[in-house]
Amino acid sequence: MVDFEIAIFNADVRACVEAGDRHRDLKDEWADIHYFDIKAANAVEARAKISRRYPAEKGYVIENIAEVRTD
Repeated sequence: MVDFEIAIFNADVRACVEAGDRHRDLKDEWADIHYFDIKAANAVEARAKISRRYPAEKGYVIENIAEVRTD
């Protein structure tokens, strides 16, 4: 297993904040990027894991997936 850092935000929340509104379910902080550490065999598996928790259908956008080197 490899460590990956995943950057994710919610596009629906971002659009609400930009329009001066509030999202009905999520805090405004989801307009900003959140970082998560995921252990996975590869980047494809890391994307699948985070997508189950934060699905695109609910507005979540994966901005970046980076392997964390611990050399």
